[in-house]
Amino acid sequence: MVSLIKHWFQRYIADTEVAILWLFLLFIIAVFYCFGRMLAPVLVSIAVAYLLQWAVNVLERWRLPHAAAVAIVFSLFLGLVIISILGILPLLWHQLTTLVNELPNTVGRTQAVLMTLPDRYPSFVTADQMQELFAEFRAGFGHFGQAILSASVSSIPSIIMVVIYLVLVPMLVYFFLMDQKRILRWFNRYLPERRRLISQVWTEVYGQFGNYVSGKVLEMIIVWAVCYLAFALMGLQYAMLLGALVGVSVIIPYIGAVVVTVPVVVIAFLQWGWSPHFAYLLVIYTVILVLDGNVLVPLLFSEAMSLHPVAIIIAILIFGGLLGFWGVFFAIPLATVVKAVLNAMPAPESDSKTTKKKK
Repeated sequence: MVSLIKHWFQRYIADTEVAILWLFLLFIIAVFYCFGRMLAPVLVSIAVAYLLQWAVNVLERWRLPHAAAVAIVFSLFLGLVIISILGILPLLWHQLTTLVNELPNTVGRTQAVLMTLPDRYPSFVTADQMQELFAEFRAGFGHFGQAILSASVSSIPSIIMVVIYLVLVPMLVYFFLMDQKRILRWFNRYLPERRRLISQVWTEVYGQFGNYVSGKVLEMIIVWAVCYLAFALMGLQYAMLLGALVGVSVIIPYIGAVVVTVPVVVIAFLQWGWSPHFAYLLVIYTVILVLDGNVLVPLLFSEAMSLHPVAIIIAILIFGGLLGFWGVFFAIPLATVVKAVLNAMPAPESDSKTTKKKK
């Protein structure tokens, strides 16, 4: 047993290259743990600049100077941000406030519908059980209203944070796009000289990370637009809000689609009841989710994220619990970092001998 532990320690800890990799990872984790919240605008800016860099590269391949390419891409980025703030966000806010104001009426209609269940299915549900259920629901609804009120009172710091993001993030994005090479050269100066494994992990993660983030943003936009068009054409209330919820839900694989289905089904049922219109909506919504999972996701991500579903769910739970929303959003890229680190570890002697024999 002692020899096994000693052998494992020498292979995964004592090796100089591996020790440098572990120290570098521990340093990055410590920085994120201690300064993650303060550096959040910087991290968001890096992610946005990373997404926009491909457009800068395309323009540079068309023989445009670097400064001109950055100016064009950054101007388009600012235009999209302004359109979202002035056009889309007010509509989402209006539909959200309308939905919140309609909640009491919605609860009343839901109660009227559910109170018919004891008459239809007396052997399964009784009137007393339904009354107890609604008493508990009203108590929970009261707490929910108090939570909304307290959130509205404490929203001033959040508004200030949003203003800070709106000012700092575009500014940082511009500098990251304009001075990317200079920043990377400065960063390389402080990396250890023996960094073969660090470079190996970075090379493996870099392409997968970019493919995932750009693909996920594109998937969110496509699913949002398709759901909004489908809901609006069918006349579903709060079409933009529900479409946005479905689009955002793709951030969380498997779990997000299940969670966001509940408000879509509830609002559609309260609007149309048990009718053909309700059935048509469920069919269309199911088709959209199936096409997203079986057509859109393979096209956007291919095999870049070759992770088992169990690994994805575990990554979501761990990184979401540690980092909140951004941990959920970047759960799969962070899982690929872990996978790349494991792949960079020295292979056992038996595996290396097998590889040499095959060669």
